[in-house]
Order: sequence, then structure tokens, then C-alpha cells
Amino acid sequence: MAFTAQTPQRALPGAYIQTPAPKLGPLAQPNFRFQVAPLIPQNGPHFRNQVLAPPKQSVAPEGGKPSGDTLKPIERAAKTINETLASETKYPELDSYIGPEGISSDYNISSQSAWAPFQKVKVYDIPDKIFAQYNRMQVSAMMGLFADINHAWISIDNALYIWDYTHPNPDLIGFEEQPNPITAVRLLFPKPGVFVPNLNRLLVVATTADIYLVGLSAQLDPSGCYSVCLYSTQMSISIKGIDVHVIEGSSASGRIFFSGKGSDDVYEVTYQQEERWYKNRCAKINHTSKGISTFAPSFPFGTKSQQEYIIQMAVDDTRKLLYTLSSGSAIRTFHMKPNGGLDLVISKPFNQTLGHIGHMTTQQSELISPNTTIVSINPISSQESSKIHLLATTSNGCRLFMSATSSYGWSITDSSNAPSSMQVQHVKFPPSGQQQGPSQTNINTSSKTLNPTRSAVRYPPGYFLCFVPTSSQNESIFISGPDSGRIARPQDPSRVSKFAELGLWLPLGGRAEDIGLASPLFSAASSPMGFGNELAVQYDKPASEIAILTNTGIHTLRRRRLVDMFASAIRLGGGDDGLEGEVKRFIREYGRSETASTALAVACGQGLDVTPDSRVARITDPEILEYARKAFIEFGGKPQFNENSAADQTLPLIDLVRPSPRHEGLSLYVARLVRSIWKALIAQEKISPTGGLTVASAVSLTKLRDIQQELSKVKEFLETNKSFIDGLAGPEALGRVSSKQEEVSLQAEHRALHSIQILINEIVEGISFVLVLFDERIEEIILSLTNETRQQLRSLTYEGLFSTAAGKELARELVKAIVNRNIASGSNVEVVAEGLRRRCGSFCSADDVVIFKAQEQLKKASEAGSDSEFGRNLLNESLRLFKQVAASLSMEQLQWAVQQFLLMQFFAGAIQLALVVAQESDRGNRALSWIQDGRPEQDSRTTAFQSRKKCYDLIHLVILSLDQASGQDLSVANSQYSLSSKRRTEAYEVVATSMDEVFQTDLYDWYLEQGRTESLLEIQSPFVERYLERKSLDDIVHANLLWKYYAQAERYNDAAAIQLALAKSAFDLSLDKRIEFLSLAKANANTYLPGIARPARQVLLREISDLLDIANIQDDLLQRLKGDERITPSRKPEVLKGLDGSILSLSDLYNIYADQASYFDICLLIYQAADHRNPADIRATWKNLIDRTHEEALARGESQPYEGITAKIRSLGPRLNLSETTFPIADLVPMLKQYAFEYQNGVGPETWVTDALIDIGVPFESLFPILESMYYSEEAPFQGRNRRHIAVELVHVAQRWYESTIRGPGLELGGEENAAAVDQTLRTVLQSEGLDKEKAEVCMVLRTKIAGALR
Repeated sequence: MAFTAQTPQRALPGAYIQTPAPKLGPLAQPNFRFQVAPLIPQNGPHFRNQVLAPPKQSVAPEGGKPSGDTLKPIERAAKTINETLASETKYPELDSYIGPEGISSDYNISSQSAWAPFQKVKVYDIPDKIFAQYNRMQVSAMMGLFADINHAWISIDNALYIWDYTHPNPDLIGFEEQPNPITAVRLLFPKPGVFVPNLNRLLVVATTADIYLVGLSAQLDPSGCYSVCLYSTQMSISIKGIDVHVIEGSSASGRIFFSGKGSDDVYEVTYQQEERWYKNRCAKINHTSKGISTFAPSFPFGTKSQQEYIIQMAVDDTRKLLYTLSSGSAIRTFHMKPNGGLDLVISKPFNQTLGHIGHMTTQQSELISPNTTIVSINPISSQESSKIHLLATTSNGCRLFMSATSSYGWSITDSSNAPSSMQVQHVKFPPSGQQQGPSQTNINTSSKTLNPTRSAVRYPPGYFLCFVPTSSQNESIFISGPDSGRIARPQDPSRVSKFAELGLWLPLGGRAEDIGLASPLFSAASSPMGFGNELAVQYDKPASEIAILTNTGIHTLRRRRLVDMFASAIRLGGGDDGLEGEVKRFIREYGRSETASTALAVACGQGLDVTPDSRVARITDPEILEYARKAFIEFGGKPQFNENSAADQTLPLIDLVRPSPRHEGLSLYVARLVRSIWKALIAQEKISPTGGLTVASAVSLTKLRDIQQELSKVKEFLETNKSFIDGLAGPEALGRVSSKQEEVSLQAEHRALHSIQILINEIVEGISFVLVLFDERIEEIILSLTNETRQQLRSLTYEGLFSTAAGKELARELVKAIVNRNIASGSNVEVVAEGLRRRCGSFCSADDVVIFKAQEQLKKASEAGSDSEFGRNLLNESLRLFKQVAASLSMEQLQWAVQQFLLMQFFAGAIQLALVVAQESDRGNRALSWIQDGRPEQDSRTTAFQSRKKCYDLIHLVILSLDQASGQDLSVANSQYSLSSKRRTEAYEVVATSMDEVFQTDLYDWYLEQGRTESLLEIQSPFVERYLERKSLDDIVHANLLWKYYAQAERYNDAAAIQLALAKSAFDLSLDKRIEFLSLAKANANTYLPGIARPARQVLLREISDLLDIANIQDDLLQRLKGDERITPSRKPEVLKGLDGSILSLSDLYNIYADQASYFDICLLIYQAADHRNPADIRATWKNLIDRTHEEALARGESQPYEGITAKIRSLGPRLNLSETTFPIADLVPMLKQYAFEYQNGVGPETWVTDALIDIGVPFESLFPILESMYYSEEAPFQGRNRRHIAVELVHVAQRWYESTIRGPGLELGGEENAAAVDQTLRTVLQSEGLDKEKAEVCMVLRTKIAGALR
């Protein structure tokens, strides 16, 4: 059966907004054996006003365009520095710009002194004492340099004299302990472990008869001068007949090699600490000639022809190679083996060298011919080049770059491998003339400007000095050095860099006797890539200096840095093009970024020049500094917007802007200033010989102060000139932009420059902090740290200190350790902290000072005792100070303070402090909005909540400690609380009065986790209600607590509303539980409370009652289906599950279950609940119910089926409220009487129908007229004699009616009118003679009684 389309007066549930519960899918359908149509609902229910819902899976917000600005300014600046330093390491290695073309002649020799690669610093005169000794010469004299220790030497006959050539009146140090003329002198490094550490050099003196090893101690004094002393080692060997004139040694191994003019043999001096069996302390070995000739002396007489001999030796310790150059221009290569051996691996005659050059290039040059000789060789280390091994200079100034190869590749660094062949890789021809521009494209292979070349030398990273005689007594020197800027930035980026050099001609005014490097060997990196980058280290390392000894004195030359050239170009006026022309020339040659960096360096005072009194001093001329300032500002370029990437919507526009060359120049300068410390460790721990801890700075404090000073100048420069620099000028600069693109570019420029500016400030203060740290007793400070903190300090670099949060936090820990140590030693905390704040404010701010003071107050309170008044005052003062700087308190500091408060039972203070810190950590209250939004995952606000949660966890610990302390002291004396109870009350008052909703929410969560439900319900706070309301949306536990909270607060109407919502919710609740909630809700809604409007309460009560009726009907269906054998066992669980849950709509209950299962009694209940008023449907259902009940009784074998029908009537009547619609007695009485006549005639009491109806409360006034109508109408089957069945019922009903009325206070039969009508009907029945004798007598007696009542 289905409902008709006609809309009844009260619609069935499911069609209106009060639908009981949501449906998650098609309902489970019972599998009845007799079903015909599928049990599938046509439309799902419609839901509205649903109060409670089960937990929902959070959905991440849709991804949008990323912000692109996730880096903090300090992180962005640090990233820029790292990228800049990384780019500096990509400076081309020597192989890349020497090898490709085979030959070159690229020089830049300018007539302007500003572009000279070297600058003469000073000429030191030879002391008169030397000339006095020289005048006594009888046989021979030689001169030379020990340039690395700023000393020179002269040998006159058998005496050797050494002096400090930088001293105006030096003392002579002499070696005169032997009688023979000196032929060669060399200063080398000794073998490790042979001599005492103080003897750090070994002076090798060769005479005509012996070689002496003299110990030399060179110690640097505070003034920067070397103090030299000679010591006798008692080591010498005989070399008679060898005529030694070449000595060379290995700095790494201390091995000493020599050779004489009589042969090309290579000898070695061996020496050891003490004599051994078959081995003297000092001896010589001939590594080239074998047999008896090794020990036989050479004699000068005889007819022996002119023999080729060695004129130069050179050692490459990085490859373990020894090179020799013979008088015939032959080059030999020896491999120095670890066991002391020396193997000849390559012998390269000059004709082979010429042949290789001929194969390498097709260009012919008269400079490369058999008439040419090689005048010098210089090794090139593997650190500088992996492929090029050796530089050979010819007699006409050509430089031959040679490589030695083997089967293992170019780089020979393993001592077990040796090269097997040598080839020329590149020829650098001499310059074209005294001047040559960088733009020359043709390679000049015929220039004779360096012909003849007497000697030449090369120093890393490519300083070349070539001595060219101009007369018998005078020489000029050609000096060239790599043009690092052009090499690093080729004119055509698509091509490899050219071998670009800056050149200089310098007259000596005499003949060069010796040359030496007066500064450490240059090295910008430990590998070929980046090794020669002079630009990168020009502010970090001193410029290279070279000393040249002539017969007139010692000339010192200084390598000019690019910053010096720029400053000099400004000072000299820049020639015809003026100053602006020089700046533009720099931009053309080196790029705008490098020019900006150099101009900034000059403006900050980095430029150096030689003063008239031969001193190297900083350029402080205001005009020069001013023009450098203008160059940085005016020629710094503009930021560039990458329009090609603008279509990429994944990046913000600001990230498509490349900052200006000015920013790149600033980054370059800052990176070059800090390059030596950026990745360096701050401290190094060592164990002293006595077993104690020693801690030293990994970088010299002097170096740190220098860097700090230079960065302070940059900081001051930017601050002074910010109004002129786009990006630092402030918001007013935006008024000058003309397009959105320019505006975005300016914003990007500001972001980049501002980040660098912040980093500079951090570095300056960070260095101040390190200086403060090492001013203290750092060992004691480090020992006071935890093991974890100590380990972090061991690995902390300056980069980490300057630019990371972890480094800053570690620094704060060190500051605390410094303060604590000073407090322990009796120092005043304010004085100590103020001193720290003044020197490094970002590491010890004003807030830090307050924190230290608060900690001090707390310690004093601990000493005074928490129970004393003074102690409590100190605790309150400490709390006040802590709250004052709550925003600056770290979690460790908060934990420490809370722990101290707990030890002194200052529970209220601990809770207050934690609450204030939590609120300060999230002043925007983002955590609360996150909670109110349902705590979505992957939300940035989660971090804010977690930071507050850490503070709240501390409060939980305080509460536990408080309860524990209170439980130990529950005594109450004289109705006054004990001290413990008083503290408990204070603490809980702080908790209860807190207006921090996030805290209250977290506290309630914690209460529930701890099982402290009663504690939660006892709280009188508006937050509890909001908390439970919010939580109840997705958690039934909280929903249960919410209605209990309302009930406990006597808010029964609110409790009923929550219970109703629970019954309607989609939580996983059984039907019994939902009915229970509805029953409780009905009881609460029936409770009268003042202040609740009666209509509102009635509406709620009506909704609850209606839903409870539906739930009870659903429960009837559920119980009925559990015992229905028509459903298969496999299907039954699914069917029952569909009913034992959410309350379904009446439509679903009827169509899917009750009607199809033929549960006609339940169908009637559904009609009643739905206010269904279709008489035909109702009559048909009653008829079906009667028939079905009868059939089931017969099927069960019952002899009196009427009893089942009676039971149905007795149960349905009250539930249907005897409704005229669903319990129509006008239809039921004829229907039942017809059933009794047809199926139960003579079975059971004749009046069972009327008895059942009367018993359930059917009014006599209704029942009697119906029977009367049936009697008079004579409808089938009650016609003729069959009318007696109705007559019997009339008499029976009248009798019971009368009996019921005479017992009550009213009139008989309800009044005279009713009595008269009944009497008239009974009289008619008697006259019809349809009653038997017994019934007739009863009728007459009854009439008599009625008649008496009428009188």
C-alpha cells in the first residue's frame, strides 16, 4: 500500500524540515518471502536544522598562489651571501683559460699608472757595513734574498752576512766558521722532527769543499719584524770537485738537492737527528750517476769537452716532483718517492719541446727556434692547476706552459704515481710594446720586447716578472699579473675566458741579483677552481709583495688590488675622459656589479696607495671618497623585472625581479669581508697538557675586530646615504614610479637591500658578542653548559650565529651562562647585563636584563624562604618582572621559572606567568580562531596553538602539584583554611577567572583526558558552555556532558534541546539510546522553570513527543523484525542495522518496512503519528489486521483466534488514543461483530467485542448508538433472527453503562435524555422477541431500573 498523492492535513514525516535523522545511503530492505515489489525508497530524506553531527574529515583549503616570501630578511640575506661565496668559488681554473687556443698575447699595458698591476713601494738601501765588508773581498762575492723573512744576505769569500733589510740600521748576523769560499746559499725548511721546533729554517751553505747545514730561528716579534738567530748543527758533507752552485729543497719533506757546474748529476743531502749503524748524521747521495763514479772526486784537468750542467732546480711538493733545467735547455722531471728515492721519469730535450710547439700551432714564429734557450722554470702546483705543471720562460720572453701526463690522468698527487711524458699546452708571447690595449684581437708572435730575457720568475696565481737587460749594468723588468676581473667576467659569456693580463714596465736602475716573494703564497681556494680569484680575497688577505735585490738596494713591489686601481683612477682624474669615463671603463671591463662593489669599498676607505714617504696607507682624501660614493649610487643600475617569467602564476611578481647591480655589489663586498669567517667555527676546545680544558677562538680576535670595523663603515655608509639609494629611500621613493612593474621592482630592491642591511647589523653585533665571550673566562662558562649545548657550541659557525635562530638561541644561552657566572662571583647582575646589552644589544636586550633581574629575585626568594613575608615579596616581584617581559621569555626560561615557583609552592604565580606568556606568544589570538574553525589540519595557525599549548602543559603540572600538596595537608583549624588550602584557593581562582578561552579549552580537554569530568561540570564559567557546545558538534562524549552541565545548572529546557539533538544526530547510537535521550528530553521539557516562555517550551515538547512516537514505532518494527522468520538469516543483520540507529522518517518506516511486511497494527500507528485521515486506507488496514491476526492464530493452532484480535484492540486503542480517525469505532464495531459472527460464532463470550472496547475506554455514549444503528439498519449479516446478536450487545452495553453511572457522582446513563433513549431501544428489543429468556429478564430488570431513575 502507498499513500495517495493527496496532501493530508498533517504531512507524513520525511517531507518537512523536522525529519528525525540523516540517511547515509539506501536503507536495508527486509527480505520477505511474499514481497513483490523491491523495497527501495524513491527519494532520500531532506535534512535541516541538524544540531549535532559525527566527526568530519577535515578538508585542506584549496591551494592558491604561494606567498613566495617565506624567508625572513636575515635568512634571505644569508642565502645571498652563500650564493655570492659559491659564485666566487667558480672562478675559472688556470687550465680553462690557458689551454684552449694554444697561443696568446693578450696584455693590457696602460700608460696610466692607475691601471698598473704592481706598484713600487720602497727601495731599501744596502747598509754601509756591507759595503765595508765587500771592499775586503779577495776571491768572490754573491748576494741574495730571504724575502719571506725580510732578510738579505751577502757572501764575501768564506763569510756569510745576513741582515734585516727593512730595518734602517740593521745588525749583521755572520757565519764565518769555515775557511773556504762560498759558492751557493739557500734557506730551506728542515725535516720535521730532526731539530727542535725553535729551529724552523735550515740555512744551506755550499763552499768549494763542503756543504754546511746551519740552523736558523726566525721568530716574528710584536712589531711585525723577524728576529733571526743562527745555530750550529754540526752537520756538513764534503763536496770537493763538484762546484755546487744550485741548491733546492722540499718544504714538505725537508729533502735537500744540489748540483754542480761540472755535470748534470742530481745530489741529495741526507741528514738525521743522530747517527745510526752504517749511516752518518749527514751524507750525500748521487741520484743520477751510479757505480764508482758516485764516490770518485772530479778533477778539473784533462781534455774533457764542455758538459751540460744544471742551472736551475724547482720542487713541486703537491705532486712530489723535482724539475731541473740544464744549460742546454733540457728539462728533466724526477719523482720524489716516499722512501727517499728519486726516479728520473721524464727527460725533455729542447728540440722535443720545439717539436711539440710546432705540432700544437700552425703559426710560425721566429721567437720559437733552435737559437732560443730556456732561461728559467717555475712549477705550478696541483692546487693551482690540475693540468698545467710547469712554466718555462725562453730567452726572448715567451712563456711555455707545460703539462706532465701519465696513464692516471693530468693531476699527479699520489706519491705512488709518476708522469711519463711532458707536452707544451700553451705559449704566451711577449707584449707588442711598451703599451698595449685589452681590445687587441690579433696575436703577435714576433714581438721582441722581452729579448733578451736574462731570467724570469712566476708566483701564484700568475705574477710574472721578466728581467730584460738594457745595458751591461742596468735592467728593466716587465711585470704582468692576471686581470682577474676580465677572467672572471669574459666579454662574451658564451666563450671561455681569455688569458688576460695587466702589464707594467719598470726600470730597476741596476742589475737584479735575486728576487723573492715577501708575502705568503697566494691562494684563494684549495682547489684549481677558484684558486686565482684575487677579487674574492682583496679585502681578506694582504696584497702580495715581491722583493728584488739589485746592486743599488732592495726594491719592494706590491700587487695592486682592483679597489686600489679604482681609487687611483679617481685620484689621477681618469685622463681625457674624466672621472665618469673611468667609471664607465670599469663597467665595460668588469661589469656593473663589480664596479659597484669596488666603489663601495673605496667609499668605505678600503683603497690603499703608497704615500710620498713610501708607506702603504688608506686613501682618506674626501674628494676621492665622495666620488666613490656617487659612483656607487649613480652607477649602481636598476632592478630588472623578468617579463618572460611573468606568465608563471605560481610565483609572486616580486620574486620575478632581479635586484640591481648595486645590491649585487653590496653583497659582493659584504661576502668578501666575511668570507674567512663565514663557515669557520667560533670556538675550538683542546685538552691542555695538564688535562684541563682550553678554549680558543678559531679566528684571531684581531681579524674579527678588523671585519667588524669594516662592516661598521658599510653600516654607517648605508645609513647616511639611504635617502639617495633606491630601495632604502623609504616610501617616498614609490612616488617616483610610473608603472606597476617599476613599483614591484622597487619593492624587490627594498626587500633585498633591507635584508643585507639587517645582516650587517647582526654580524657587527655578533662579532661583539664573540669578543665579549672570549674576554670572559670562557672555559668556566663552557663547563657550566649542558652537554647538548656544549656540543652545539662546538659545531656553531659564524654563519649560524649571524643568521639562524638556533645560533641566536645558543648565544642567549651563553649570555645567561656569562651572567650566572658573574652573579656567582658576586657581581651585580644589572651592571653585567647592561654591559652586555651595550656591546651586543641583540644578544642581550633590555628584556634580557629584566629577565636576569627576575631570576636574581627568584634566587633571593629561595634563599629567604617562601613562607617568610620577605620571601613572598621577592616572589611577587620576580613574577612582576617576568610578566613585564613575557613576550621575550623562551620556553626554557619559562620552564625554569615555573619549576622554581613550584619548589616554593607559589602555584598562583606559576599559573599567572604561564598564562601571560601564552597570550604574548599569540597576541593575534590566531589559536582561538583555529579552534573555532574546527582545528583544520595543515593550517599555519596550528603553530600558534602549539606554542600556547606548551605553556598550558606547564599549568597542568602546576595543578597536579597543587592537588598533591593539598592532599598532604587537608587540616582545617578553627574554621580557617590552612596555608596549603589558601594557596590552593588562590591558584584555582586564577584558573577560574582567566579570560583566555584557548587556555580554558585546553584545560577542559585535559580534565577529560584525566577523567576529571566532575571537575569540569563544577566550573561556573561561560567558556565551559561554549567549549561543550563547540565540542558537542563532533563528539558525543562532550554532547553528553553538555546536557548534564545544563541539567546541573537547572537549565532543563536547554538540556532537553541537547538531548533532542542527540536523538536526531548522526552519531553511532542505537535506537534504544535515542529513545532514552528522547524520554529524558521529554521529562526535562515538562519541568517548569520561570523565565522560559510557555509557547517555546510547548513547541519543544511537541517536537520531542512526536519524535518519541516515531522512535517507538521504529522500535516496534525492530522488535517485530527480530522475530520474523520470513527474513533469511544472512539478510536479517543488514535489515536490523537499518532500523537500529538513526530515527527514520514515517514514510520510510511505512513504505519500506511496515506495509511490505504486513505489520498492519504498526501501519495504524504510523497513520496516527502522521495524522493520516484517509478513511478507506484506515478501514482497509483494520480489515487486513483482523484477517491477518485470525490467520496467524489458526496457523499456530489456536482454538480461539478472537483472543488475538481482542489483544490487538486492547493494545492499539490506548496507543491510538481512541482517535476517531485511526480508531474509528463506527467502522470497527460492525467489522468486529461481522468477524465474530462469521468466524467466532459460539466461540467465547458473546459480548467479547463490546467488552474489549469498553475496557479500553470507548465511551458508552459512542458505542451504544453504533449498536443501535446496526440493529435498526438490518445490514447483512445481521438480518432477521441474526439481529439477536446485536440485541444481546445492546442489552450488555446498556447494563454496563448503567452500572458504571450509578457508582459515579453523575446521573444514571448520563442524563434523562440518554436514559429515555436507552429505555426506548430496550423496549423495542424486548418487543422483537429476539432475546432468549435469560437475556429478556435482564433487559426487563434493566428497564425497571431506568424507569425508576426517570421518575
